[in-house]
Amino acid sequence: QVQLVESGGGLVQPGGSLRLSCAASGSIFRINGMNWYRQAPGKQRELVAHILSGGTTHYDDAVKGRFTISRDNAKNMVYLQMNSLKPEDTAVYYCHADIETFQGRYDFWGQGTQVTVSS
Repeated sequence: QVQLVESGGGLVQPGGSLRLSCAASGSIFRINGMNWYRQAPGKQRELVAHILSGGTTHYDDAVKGRFTISRDNAKNMVYLQMNSLKPEDTAVYYCHADIETFQGRYDFWGQGTQVTVSS
């Protein structure tokens, strides 16, 4: 079994920063792309940032220049550094990964972590 566990969410004032972490564990052969999604109340889940195993990144325009995605392949971790946070960044943030296990290649999701930006 493979699990993704997020941490680092919380309440922060506008302009503040948070760092999200996601740890992958279990019967992992290789982790390909790793992503952060978010879902605000009443809205669809959206891709925030993506990073390939080699380090290539992609960001949604709404977070470009403020958020940074990174990964530690040795530790099976992915991070999201969020700076200059805005109220519209408030959402549940989900970690997602494309993982090759010894049984096959699957998509895995974390349970989500709440980020609230409010004064």
